[in-house]
Order: sequence, then C-alpha cells, then structure tokens
Amino acid sequence: MPEEESIDIKFRLYDGSDIGPFRYSAASTVDFLKQRVVSDWPKGKTVVPKGINEVKLISSGKILENNKTVGQCKTPFGDIAGGVIVMHVVVQPSLAKSKTEKKVDKAPKAVICTCTIL
Repeated sequence: MPEEESIDIKFRLYDGSDIGPFRYSAASTVDFLKQRVVSDWPKGKTVVPKGINEVKLISSGKILENNKTVGQCKTPFGDIAGGVIVMHVVVQPSLAKSKTEKKVDKAPKAVICTCTIL
C-alpha cells in the first residue's frame, strides 16, 4: 500500500503572524483547511472571522476553491523537499452585512444649488 503524500502548510495572517505549520494529507480539502484556520485563530486580533465563509485562502497568487484538495492546489514550482507551503489568509466580511450598511448610507441627500452672477 503506497504511503499517502503529506504537505506542511502554515497560514500567514494579515498582520504577518502565522498559524502553524501543520501537516495535512494531499487529499484534505480547502474547506477543511479553512475550518482549521477559524478554530486556531489567535486570541486578541482586531479582525476575527465569524465562520469559514469569511475566510479566503491564497496560494501562489490564486484564491483557492473550497471543493479542491490540497494536492490539486499545490503548484509544481513550489515543491521544495521538506519545505513548508505558506498560504495567505484574508478575512472578508459577508455580503449581507455590507449590503445593509450601504442601504443606511444611501439616505436621501438635500441638493443645494447656488448661483452667483457677477
């Protein structure tokens, strides 16, 4: 039986701090990685994700899709024997929250026009 490939991944947060590195199998999904990031999020950060839907993982400049596996997302030029893959974490608030905020901001504004004849 062949040994399953495992990959070391650490997650770089917005302030330069890291979560990990942790070892994952190549069959682990991006959704699973996001769950791990949310559960291991450091205490005391100003930005905290409320769920995995607010977390985006970026590797080699690409936003990773939830249904992809770690093996599918790995870039061939990023393979360094014994190296750790760094994935950047972006927290993006849900769209429902931002839409309600925009509605509040769109209050009718009074139009004031002034003309001056010299």
